[in-house]
Amino acid sequence: MADIINLRMARKARARGEAEKQAQANRALHGQTKTARVIAKADKERAERLLDGVKREDQDGPKS
Repeated sequence: MADIINLRMARKARARGEAEKQAQANRALHGQTKTARVIAKADKERAERLLDGVKREDQDGPKS
């Protein structure tokens, strides 16, 4: 026979789990210091410049 569960408690437990996931995502997104965000942005921009600098272009121009 199946276990009897309280639906109200199950619903609240699920909501707490979802809220914790959202809180964890927010901590990862907003939990950085300004210095860390600036450094991360500079690293990303430098990597993009480096990638753009090593791209090869065809001598005939772009192909359609």
